[in-house]
Amino acid sequence: MRLGDIGELSVLEGIKKRFRAVSKEVIAGIGDDSAVLASCDRKLLLTTDMMIEGIHFDTGFVTPYQLGFKIISVNVSDIYAMGGRPRFVLLDLAMDKDREEGFVKSFFDGVQDAMAMYRVMLIGGDLSSSRSGTVVSATLIGYAKRPVMRSGAKPGDMIYVTGNLGESSCGLEILKRINKPVPLTPSITLSTRQWQERYGDEISRMGLSWKTVEPLLRRHLLPVARKPDRIAKYATSMIDISDGLFIDLSRLCDESRVGARVYMKQIPISSQMKRAASALGLDHNRLATSGGEDYELLFTAPKGKRHGYICVGEITMSGRTVVMNGEEMVFSSEGYQHWQ
Repeated sequence: MRLGDIGELSVLEGIKKRFRAVSKEVIAGIGDDSAVLASCDRKLLLTTDMMIEGIHFDTGFVTPYQLGFKIISVNVSDIYAMGGRPRFVLLDLAMDKDREEGFVKSFFDGVQDAMAMYRVMLIGGDLSSSRSGTVVSATLIGYAKRPVMRSGAKPGDMIYVTGNLGESSCGLEILKRINKPVPLTPSITLSTRQWQERYGDEISRMGLSWKTVEPLLRRHLLPVARKPDRIAKYATSMIDISDGLFIDLSRLCDESRVGARVYMKQIPISSQMKRAASALGLDHNRLATSGGEDYELLFTAPKGKRHGYICVGEITMSGRTVVMNGEEMVFSSEGYQHWQ
């Protein structure tokens, strides 16, 4: 059944029943003009992110479930990047009236599973009609006792990342070549027979195996934000890697008024990403430094702190350089930027 046949009120009632918030912190949730939260003695964190069809996603090869899961994850990542704990979400959704009801149900399945993973509650939002594709926006509200800003890095601090880089952008390149949805969820994968029947020809033409391809697709379609629990007490500054290592590190340096030196050989790159990039004729180093949508945390901390994360460089007084094959050169702020 199409949304135009169901109507906004019916969809809204379904959302209210499905996401009824039960918490002492929520005085009023979905159904009033505004949500009402109880005050607290912690710092309040607020972030918002928008995803637009044709710009941030293509429903030709992204399922509505994955879209719902991802809009929550990318916003949670911003709260985590401040050393915070996400608690509540406001969700805005605009769709064409000819969208099928099943799209909405699957979208909210993804939203609900992501919310359960991060332990956040939906407390409000807005529904609207759109004539130019689907638009979804989420606002996350969280708390932190000591927010970690981008502006606290000091010369002599070391630069760390929480995991492998470049996998999401490599997964996107694979997805473009497959050019149809891959119905992965956090709990469901495809058997060897299923992927062979659905995607065997495309993957074989790339010279790759499903074992190599699946984790890269998963990193792009179903990103999982990295918790800052072991980091916040050490970090002097922090940012999540949403647009690319070089551009996001540059933003951190701008806010802290410092420079940075990155060692290319220390950047964590998985073997499957290297293998896939080579098969696709792509530079794995470029994907790792400028690909974006990894949603790993990039942070700085004083030298000698033991936290188990990967050191990729150091904060300097000025300049932005990368050391590669024994040669030091200036790196540019490459990565995803709107309107470019």
